[in-house]
Amino acid sequence: MFKVLDSAVPIACWSCSVGHDDSTLFCPHCSKIQPPPGGDYYSVFGLERKLNLDLPALEHEFHRLSRKLHPDRFARAPENEKQWSLADTALLNDAYRTLKNPLRRTEYLLKLEGSEIGADRESKEQKSARAPADLLEEVFELNMQLEELRMVHRAGSEDLELKASLVDAKETFDGLLEAVDEELRAEWKAWDEGDKVARRAAQKRMVALLDRRRYLGNLVRDVTETLGD
Repeated sequence: MFKVLDSAVPIACWSCSVGHDDSTLFCPHCSKIQPPPGGDYYSVFGLERKLNLDLPALEHEFHRLSRKLHPDRFARAPENEKQWSLADTALLNDAYRTLKNPLRRTEYLLKLEGSEIGADRESKEQKSARAPADLLEEVFELNMQLEELRMVHRAGSEDLELKASLVDAKETFDGLLEAVDEELRAEWKAWDEGDKVARRAAQKRMVALLDRRRYLGNLVRDVTETLGD
């Protein structure tokens, strides 16, 4: 079951004037559709900010709300309700796509908590081209092999031994990606069950793990693209 969270921003329903929190899509008193709510994606579903979610329950709630918001239900409604059904549906879809995906959910929650993620963090700290310290040798060798294979391709030739070496390297980096995902799941538990201090530490570790995962993912992508040339 989904628990509706209390909001710090009470508002009055436009239709019945009864007060409710600003995160709901429908008035709990008169059931009228509401304008796109404030708050975050978690509040759209009445969820606490956690990383381990009941995905079947999330999907069930998504479909339930989607049916209630479907534009066909508002075909004869006033224009404002028609527009709200479209806007609320778009918000619901964005929230569901984000929360059902483990990595997007992690990045989203960290951003809500004030962390800089991805391009914002990289541009500020100029880390986009810096390999993790423990992978410097492997990354250097990989980049040399990638450039060598590109030269072979440009010459219209093949190098089966080099390709096999890159396939092995891709498997290695795929394994490193899986290891990062396991570490992230461990930090989810630390976040969900921890106090304020534990959460702050888990947040910092998750940001670092996402940086590592992004770098590894780019390497795997480059190998895959080069092998496919």
